Amino acid sequence: MSKQFSRHGILFVISAPSGAGKTTLVEALRKTSNLFYSVSCTTRAPRVGEIDGENYQFLSSADFRARVEAGDFLEHARVHGDYYGTLREPVLNNLNNGTDVLLDIDIQGAATIRNCGDPIIREALTDVFIMPPNLEELRRRLHKRGTETEEQIKRRLETATREMELWRDYRYTIVSGSIEEDLEKVRHIMAAESCLSRRLRPK
Repeated sequence: MSKQFSRHGILFVISAPSGAGKTTLVEALRKTSNLFYSVSCTTRAPRVGEIDGENYQFLSSADFRARVEAGDFLEHARVHGDYYGTLREPVLNNLNNGTDVLLDIDIQGAATIRNCGDPIIREALTDVFIMPPNLEELRRRLHKRGTETEEQIKRRLETATREMELWRDYRYTIVSGSIEEDLEKVRHIMAAESCLSRRLRPK
């Protein structure tokens, strides 16, 4: 007689240096069924084509600080002069309901979640680092997207050099190839994590 199982949701955290292709990868992953994408809050100005509530929740600095004081964020950090944060409540609600959650966050945010004292978060966490093949390829990708000045690209490459040294902190590291290859690897990770014996609970 086969047993029926249930499980809490899995918290998939995806990090990568700016320009490594993470945004395109995450956009494809968002189409996965039974997956909640946590839209980050930020104080930076929207870029052309970005939609409030879909790409980011755009907040004023005052609103962001108020939510920090209220303890609303699971993690928050300052990156390139702007603040970013993940709201706690929707993440926990979905995990408790058995829905997997996808977070697109930076190195600082991933470290904060990794050290979170909440046992539900710690048990659910599966973190993945997307590693650029090399800095020259990363430079090429940043130039290709055409959204930053030369000075901004220089600063992002300096940050990327530091971030790429932290790949060992992640459970999984994918050396980036094509978007199709990266997407296939992440989906394999998701499928394997959902079948881990420790995650399953007999009904």
